Amino acid sequence: MDFRLDGRRALITGSTRGLGLAIARAMAQQGAAVIINSRNGNECEAAVADLRGAGHDATALPFDASVGPARRAAIETADPVDILVNNAGIIHRAPLADFPEDKWRDVLDVNLTAPFLLAQLLAPGMVERGWGRIINISSIMGQIGRATIPAYVSSKHGLIGLTKTLAVELGPHGVTVNAINPGYFATEFNAPLIADPDFNSMVKTRTPLGRWGDPAELAGAAVFLASDAGGYVNGAALTVDGGMTASL
Repeated sequence: MDFRLDGRRALITGSTRGLGLAIARAMAQQGAAVIINSRNGNECEAAVADLRGAGHDATALPFDASVGPARRAAIETADPVDILVNNAGIIHRAPLADFPEDKWRDVLDVNLTAPFLLAQLLAPGMVERGWGRIINISSIMGQIGRATIPAYVSSKHGLIGLTKTLAVELGPHGVTVNAINPGYFATEFNAPLIADPDFNSMVKTRTPLGRWGDPAELAGAAVFLASDAGGYVNGAALTVDGGMTASL
């Protein structure tokens, strides 16, 4: 089984911290040239400096994945991308009656529309070269529901649907499309939940492994799906949640 990514170039959106940075680091360790992305150029450069300091091939490509002109302009300046990891995501919490329409649109724009449009921009090059990987970072909320986050849950369910339809269309051209459904990981994104004693206890109690995940524990799944070892996996949604959804 070959998990190496030598000669491949990987763009990971939202990769200056948390799960995105862990995925970028793991892919770089397997030989990929990684492209670090977020809206903040300084944070991109800091992450790149850290990766280069460890001897990895990394470059910065700052752009807002949800803004069309910026997204297209950045992609047009980048070298060919072999692996696209749609990791950037946002969340808004509010009861249904108080959920603002603009927040609904913001969440869907970042979590669902941006992955579709990035795939639309990058898949043709993958098809032309006869090899490519698109990995969408969904969530266990793409499988179940939770109150007060309707836009997030809807976007993640939609991302799994997008994964399946693109897998069917692009598979014949040597491009696989898969999703990963993370459970609860100890990231900056989840810091407010970790700080909430009741929520923290709920995660640990309902997860058979009895703890939050470490971001590095998600990265292996992404490397597998990006590598030749995972070359026959297409249209799948791999859940990495310590067993939480199995126990619900």
